Amino acid sequence: MAATGAELPVVPIVCVALIDATGRVLLQRRPDGKPMAGLWEFPGGKIARGESPEAALCRELHEELALTVAEEDLAPLAFASHRYADFHILLLLYRCRRWRGEPAAREGQTLAWVEPEHLADYPMPAADAPLVTHLQALV
Repeated sequence: MAATGAELPVVPIVCVALIDATGRVLLQRRPDGKPMAGLWEFPGGKIARGESPEAALCRELHEELALTVAEEDLAPLAFASHRYADFHILLLLYRCRRWRGEPAAREGQTLAWVEPEHLADYPMPAADAPLVTHLQALV
């Protein structure tokens, strides 16, 4: 039985709009075997207990994409709140224009550099979709 609205666990997730020198944004496609496989999302992940959102995002970018990002290069951009059947997600989106390394798909995901005006052409999880509008207005 699914939890009611009051009983749903809230899961905070950090993600980032990595923006290259030409203004394109990096998206990653969730690999087969993971929840919401095949959908596109902004790179990121869960915040560990006791970890700041910025530290979590730097860690996730290194683990998932082999990138080194300094916390001071992350700028808060927007957030989204969405209720799924079994949990409620709080998605914190940051913007980053500076990092070291080239993105490498370390977890089987597909990567794509996307022009901001084409972000909505990529099917995304319901929680990510509202962030596209915010990003397009600010890029």
